[in-house]
Amino acid sequence: MRTLVVVRSLKMGGMERVAVNLADAFAQAGHESHLLSLSRAKRPLAPEEPSVVCHSLRLKRWARLTGIGLVLELLVRLFINPLVRRSLFLGSGVIGGAVFRLWLRRFEARHGRVDRIVFRGVGTFELVWTFRDARARYALENILNIHERRWCRWLFARCLYQGRHLVAVSSGVAESVRQALAASGCEPASLQVIVNPCPLASIRRQMRESEPDLPESPYIVNVARLVPAKDHALLVRAYARSGVELPLVLVGDGQERPRLEALVEELGLAGRVIFAGQRANPYPWMHHARLFVLSSRFEGMGIVLFEALACGTPVLSVDCPGGIREILKGELASCVVPHDEEGLAEGIRTAVQGEKPALDEAWLDDFRPETVASRFLEPEQQGAS
Repeated sequence: MRTLVVVRSLKMGGMERVAVNLADAFAQAGHESHLLSLSRAKRPLAPEEPSVVCHSLRLKRWARLTGIGLVLELLVRLFINPLVRRSLFLGSGVIGGAVFRLWLRRFEARHGRVDRIVFRGVGTFELVWTFRDARARYALENILNIHERRWCRWLFARCLYQGRHLVAVSSGVAESVRQALAASGCEPASLQVIVNPCPLASIRRQMRESEPDLPESPYIVNVARLVPAKDHALLVRAYARSGVELPLVLVGDGQERPRLEALVEELGLAGRVIFAGQRANPYPWMHHARLFVLSSRFEGMGIVLFEALACGTPVLSVDCPGGIREILKGELASCVVPHDEEGLAEGIRTAVQGEKPALDEAWLDDFRPETVASRFLEPEQQGAS
């Protein structure tokens, strides 16, 4: 089959990495795999599989060059967005969908008809919301929250979700979608749960690559963007309360870094909390760690948890909405702790005691690329499931 994975950009990030992993998974399963980015990135992520064909479409630029796209974008920016938050896509996505359809026609004239199109993330299909096709699957990476006024919820849901084949990355995300769409009076064509793929072979190859900045002694690690949703402040406070002597390494960068650095100084943790910054290859940092800790306020899937497990590293997570329990189930359920400072501190203290436990390969079976790829290529299913 011929597959096309579409993502807003290929910048360094969890959702973008999942898009690349899915394109790789299709190729590994023997399908003709294409990956399309709708914007440029300075250091784009690249597929592992050499047979994956990468494409780039500067969607916003081409939409604006039509003239109509620019006018619609400005009208929404000036008159609608001041009244309705996050509504800019209502203008930009009108012509964006038409531009994408034109690109798809030219693509299919050259490569042949596409059997499955997978859009990853709400931010991606906001850019092309007027595009509709029965071959398309719209993958939701995070829980949907209901904050807008009723008529706004209805409008957004009609544009983005009504009558589409939706894919949630976890049961938690699927349940939030059901609740949000029910409150909006909208219904998708179908709703499936398909977890994110975990490219074990690739992760295990990369985790053995040399990384000169790695601490020489055991440490605790977190890998995530430094943004409010990841709640690193909770992690730093819990780490301080735990009394554990192992250093805490934060791999990633973002807007919260200055505030977190100030908090580290305030708690007297200078030298014990290490800001490693953004890393193109985070897997050596996971592999050599004594413990991986997740402190997020919510996680659509929690891809970093099974990446850490694939690296052979024990994990600990606060109990948060989304999909962490898709991964931390059965024997791993004990790795989930209460979502508060004391619960996380106690979890850290307990987890670092003794030797590093062995990984059970069965924990990762549901996330193997061939399994996930086959789910995306199943025939259409009507209704929500």
